[in-house]
Amino acid sequence: MKNIYITTAIPYVNGNPHLGHAMDYLLADVWRRYMMMQGNTVRLQAGTDEHGSKIYKKAIDSGMPVKDFVDQNAQKFQDFIHSLGVEYTDFVRTTDEDHERRCQLIWQKLGDHIYKGKYEGWYCEGCEGFVTDKEYAENDGVCPDHRKPYTKLSEENYYLRISDFKDRIREAIESDEMKITPTFRKKEFLNLLKDMPDVSISRPKESVAWGVPVPGDEDQVMYVWIDALSNYVTILGYPENDISDFWPADTQIVGKDILRFHAGIWPAMLMGLDLPLPKNLLAHGHITVGGEKMSKSIGNVIAPEDIIEKHGVIPFRYYFSRHASTTEDADFTWEKYEAAYNELANDLGNLVQRLATLAKKNEVKGSKGELKENAEFDDRMAKYEFNFAFEVIWKQIQDLNKRIDEEKPWALAKTEPEKAKAVLADIIQELLNINVRLGIFLPETSEKIAEIFGAEAIEPPATPLFPKN
Repeated sequence: MKNIYITTAIPYVNGNPHLGHAMDYLLADVWRRYMMMQGNTVRLQAGTDEHGSKIYKKAIDSGMPVKDFVDQNAQKFQDFIHSLGVEYTDFVRTTDEDHERRCQLIWQKLGDHIYKGKYEGWYCEGCEGFVTDKEYAENDGVCPDHRKPYTKLSEENYYLRISDFKDRIREAIESDEMKITPTFRKKEFLNLLKDMPDVSISRPKESVAWGVPVPGDEDQVMYVWIDALSNYVTILGYPENDISDFWPADTQIVGKDILRFHAGIWPAMLMGLDLPLPKNLLAHGHITVGGEKMSKSIGNVIAPEDIIEKHGVIPFRYYFSRHASTTEDADFTWEKYEAAYNELANDLGNLVQRLATLAKKNEVKGSKGELKENAEFDDRMAKYEFNFAFEVIWKQIQDLNKRIDEEKPWALAKTEPEKAKAVLADIIQELLNINVRLGIFLPETSEKIAEIFGAEAIEPPATPLFPKN
C-alpha cells in the first residue's frame, strides 16, 4: 500500500473545455481507479490557470469584472470534470490566495537561479509565449496555431537560469529517474533540451495587469511558469508544509504539446527547490477529427459535451479509453463513434441482458466479483498502455459471449437443468470477476453489473444498458 499522487495539466480558462482536456482527466481517472483497486491511497489534482493578459482582455471585453470571469470559467471546468465521471481530491486555482502566497515564497527560494535581463525577440500574443529565432524561422514568422504574425518585443524581465540544471535534467531523464512515456517523446525532448534557453518568468505589470506580483518588484508580475507549474506542489501545502507523504508525484499527465515545459522548466524549478522529480511524465497525443487537427477556421471542432449528449458519458469513456491510443494521436468521427457504441451494445449490453434473463429463468443466484490475477492486463497498465489493457478486458467479454453460444445453457436446461445452472453460475462469476477491472474504465456500468448479478434473485434490467437507436 502506497500514497499515490496523480496530476493533470491545469487549463487556461479563457475558453471552453475541449477533447484534449478530457483526455487529461480521463487518463488520470483510469490510473487513479487502477491504483485504488490495488489498495493505495490516491490524491488526484486538477485545477485552472487564471492569470495573464488574454484572460484580462477577455473579461474586459465581456463586460465582467476579471474575478467574476475566472470564477465562472473555473466552475465550468469543475462541472466538466464531474460530467466525465472523474473524481479528483484536490482542485487548485491560480487565483487562490494560498497559491499566490506560496508562489511568492517559491520565487524567493529560487532566488539564486533568477536574474533580470532584457528580452528582445518574438512573442505570440495568442499563445502568450516567447518564441526563439529558430521557431520564428521554422514557422515563417507566423504562429501555426493562431495564424497570426509574431510580435517583436523588447522588455526587461526576470529569468530562470535553466542552464544551471541542464546536465542534471538530462541525467534524470536518461536514467529514468524521471521517466517519460512514450519513449519516442523522451528522445524528442532530449534533442530539444540541448538548445533550451533560460526562460522568462515575469512580465512588466504594464503589459500584464492580471498576475501574481513578483516579490520585491512592484513593476513585474509572474509569468506562467512559476505561477502555473507550481500548482502541483502548492496544492499540497508547499513550501509551508512537509509534502513528502505525496511528493514526488507518481504520474503527471500532460498533452504532448506541453511536455517540454514539464520535462524542462518544471524539473529545473524542482531542482532549484531541492525537491525530488516526479517519477513519471505521461504525454498523450491529440485528438484529430477525420484525420485533421481541430480548427475553428476549418469548422471541424467537436465539443466533448456534444459527444456525451449523444449517448451519455459511458460510451464517451469507452471510445476514448479503448479506441483512442493512450500515447499517440487518435482520430474521432461520428461514424467511428456510432460503430463503437454498437460494439458496446452488442458485446456487453447483450451479454448482460441475455445472461440475466437466463439466470432468472433457471433460478441462478447472484454472486460477488473477485480480483483475479491478470498479468497481461497489469503489464499493459504498468506501461501506460491503457487502451491495450482495456482490449484485454474486452477480449474476455467477447469470449464469454462465445462461451454462451457454444455451451447453449438454454438447450442444456431442457435435459440437464442442474448442469445448466452450474454453467450459468460459472459464466456469471467470470463476468463479475472481469467487472472488477471494467470499473476502472466504465465505473457506472460496472456498478450496474455488480448490482444486477450480485442480487440474491437476478433480474434482467428493464431497459438494455445501451439501447440501440
